[in-house]
Parts: sequence; C-alpha cells; structure tokens
Amino acid sequence: MSVGTRVARALTVAGSDSGGGAGIQADLKTFTAFRVYGASVLTAVTAQNSVGVHGVVNLPPEFVGRQLDAVLDDIGADAVKTGMLSTAPIIEVVAERLRAHQVTKLVVDPVMVAKSGDPLLEPAARAALVRAILPLALVVTPNLPEAAALTEMPVGTEEEMEVAARRLHGLGPTWVLVKGGHLKGAPVDLLFDGREVRRLTAPRIPTPHTHGTGCTYSAAIAAGLARGATVPEAVAEAKRYVTEAIRQGFALGRGVGPLRHFLEAW
Repeated sequence: MSVGTRVARALTVAGSDSGGGAGIQADLKTFTAFRVYGASVLTAVTAQNSVGVHGVVNLPPEFVGRQLDAVLDDIGADAVKTGMLSTAPIIEVVAERLRAHQVTKLVVDPVMVAKSGDPLLEPAARAALVRAILPLALVVTPNLPEAAALTEMPVGTEEEMEVAARRLHGLGPTWVLVKGGHLKGAPVDLLFDGREVRRLTAPRIPTPHTHGTGCTYSAAIAAGLARGATVPEAVAEAKRYVTEAIRQGFALGRGVGPLRHFLEAW
C-alpha cells in the first residue's frame, strides 16, 4: 500500500485485556470487522481472563501522551474512542493531547467496572473524566451503572435513562447514548442530541457470553464515524453489529465468554 493510499483510520485509547475479549483487543477486532485500520494507545495492562481481573498496571501518563502523539502526528485518525482511562493523571494527559490534535470525532466509553465486577476506574478519576473528557466527546456511551455513577441518580428504567441522558448532555458531550443492556426486558438504548430522544431496540439474546460488549459497541460506533457515517447512522449500525456478535458469542474459559467479532469470516 502506498503512502498516499486513503483508508479509514480509527484509534482506541484503552487498556489491554490479556484474555482478548475486551479492551484494545476487542476494539481492534471490531475496527477490522468494519474494514477500518485500527491503531491503539495503551493506558493500562490487565492480567485478565474470562473469570475476572487479576491485576492492573497503569502506564505512566507521560508515556500515554507520547503514544498519542506518535500515532496522531504520523498516521492520524478519522475517529478516536476512549475506554479504560483508569487514573486522573492519565485522563488529564489524554484530554490535553486530544485537544492539541483537534480530535472532533471522539467516542467516550466511560469504563468503570469490568464484566466480572472488578473496578477499572479509580474513584478520584471520575471527576476528572467528567471535567476533562466528557466536554470533548462527540458521543458518550454509558451503560446503566455508569450513567448512574456519572449523574449521581438511580438509572433503572427508560424514564430514568432519559433523565440521565439529559443530565449527561449538560456535561458537554454532543450526543449521549445510554445503553439499556441492564434493563429488565428488552435492551432498549436511548440516543439523545439535546433535542430529540431516539429509541434503539433489539431482542435480548439469552446468553452469558457477553464479555467485551461495551468496548465492542463503542468501537463499532467509532468505526462507523471513521467511515463517514453520521452519529445516528453509526450508532444504529453498531447496535445491529453488537447484537449479532452477542448472538454468536461463545464459551471460552471458565467464566464469561467473548462476542464473535468476525461474523462473516468465522
């Protein structure tokens, strides 16, 4: 491929999942499934498998910033997504570098807790996430527990999801996608742009193998944006993709299995 060849590019800024089901591994698989070139900036390395997180090493904030500069100064990115930003200093560096590189298509997955229940965001980092990262976001994609933590209100019904979406929009992101996977009944998502609430529906797939769902969903949105889709188009396509990836999820290891990212190839 020549230097001048144009290809859609997406960048993930997130932690590594050694088990391969979530984090940058899931993001890069998703970018590839969408035929988007994927680059990565590591914020942390986890010792993780299908059962849980057995250890976390956060990378030095300065080195996280150096990775961002290396990718964006040379390769560039048509869209960026953030996942695990575990400490306030890492969040501050990421926000500063994203502003410096004038990143506009930013998808923020406010990762706080792993599927196993293990915390992935230090308590002191939550305020930094709200202050420094959310105002930069084109789209923020909290699940119900994350939406509740960010808005400091209960979020367990569609009505509460809408209230939370409005509160989150007031914190700066252009679009808010509150994901309803934790709802009782159908997993309805609400997409809000400050004016209109859009409902996205899908059947609930009866499977325990959902490791990496949030990472995959947000990465699919970023991939769609990198390819030129509007936010509603990118979210709708990502919803369809992640639903089918969950449907084809499979057992691997002794705990929660992963999604199947390469739907056509496997």
